[in-house]
Amino acid sequence: MEDTILTSEKPSNPSPLDPPSRFICHVCQKQFSQYTCPRCNSRYCSLQCYKSHSERCTESFMRENVMEEMKLMQSDEQTKRKMLDILKRFHSEEQEGMDDSMDDDDEDHEDDSVLSEETVQKVLSGGPINYDDLSAEEKKRFQRAVASGELSKLIEAWDPWWLKSSARTISLSKEGTRLIHPLAKEEALSSRQDDGAGDQPSEIPPGPDAPLPPVRKLISREPSPFLAVHLVDIIYSYCFTLRLYNGDWQSDAIGSATVVLNVSSVLGQAGQPETILEALSYCLERTCSPEYRNMGGLQFGLGLVEDVLHILSLGGPALICLLCDLQRMVQAGEEELKAEKKRKSKTEIKSKLKLAEKKVYFIMCWVHEQPGEAWSSLAAIVRAEKSSALDCRAGKNPQIAELKTESKGKVLIEEL
Repeated sequence: MEDTILTSEKPSNPSPLDPPSRFICHVCQKQFSQYTCPRCNSRYCSLQCYKSHSERCTESFMRENVMEEMKLMQSDEQTKRKMLDILKRFHSEEQEGMDDSMDDDDEDHEDDSVLSEETVQKVLSGGPINYDDLSAEEKKRFQRAVASGELSKLIEAWDPWWLKSSARTISLSKEGTRLIHPLAKEEALSSRQDDGAGDQPSEIPPGPDAPLPPVRKLISREPSPFLAVHLVDIIYSYCFTLRLYNGDWQSDAIGSATVVLNVSSVLGQAGQPETILEALSYCLERTCSPEYRNMGGLQFGLGLVEDVLHILSLGGPALICLLCDLQRMVQAGEEELKAEKKRKSKTEIKSKLKLAEKKVYFIMCWVHEQPGEAWSSLAAIVRAEKSSALDCRAGKNPQIAELKTESKGKVLIEEL
């Protein structure tokens, strides 16, 4: 017995003796409907038909999802202070601009103010401000300021820890653990007040808490001869993620860990690059991909290669601290993922993070066993292969060919 085809929206009473009724899609009128809009109960057959059946339904659905996500984001005191500082600076710069051209048109400037006087006073007094507290006009102006990048200019640029002078004096124990000097609370407090450099150690990610075991205890066979190549891939993905999140990966551990998986061939794709050129080429491909192109494209990628070179020049202790920080990032992403009830492809991401955590720990143990001169040699290879990576991609990207023309005369390998 064939299925009944219905074009009416009126539901029929099901019967165990009758076959299930099938409805024609109300949008294209060509396919059988498989889904029902939760808002207007209109039947549709595909995502394309859903998007075109009613803008009111789709826009309100997306808006509610965004607002629900914003409500779930619990901001701590530090985050609130950062946002208040940004808003205060924004108001100050806006006020200065208004004062400079007040003679031109007072009323126009008054209308162009992003925040009302009441909201500004609330911000300046240190009171909490939520998105829902803004008026409809303020919300529109705030969204325009975010979209244009006007607010992002007010965020202070993050100074990477590996570029600080304290990164050159990192000391770890023979077992690879951080050196701890216990102090009484009163003594620690007084030393911080007396010495401005008392906060300096906190700039560097702490090393491991437990001794690092020998590699031979982790695997029964000889480690891969390409681990140095894999290390370059991992360092690049770490620097990419920290610069993307302005050094604050803790604000979104899942997002940060996911970026690492997306950029790193070794951690995200189970890749096994055998040359530095292969590793750098993949990382630069990901950096120039549409997903991350707004970060700065190739110029940003070349800056990250310089970050890799600088970190290698710091030696083994800095590398161990970096890998330990990356391990904490991945672990935090795993913990947040467990706490979340709804997330697409949760199982796949969870398994990738678990595998990535193990790889990072193994590389950390391997780094601990390498002699200090190994890193200067690796840095020399990376510097040489940087230009080769540009050669490899020059044919695919005209931007690279242009950069190579500008950088002629710099470090190049003429013959191998």
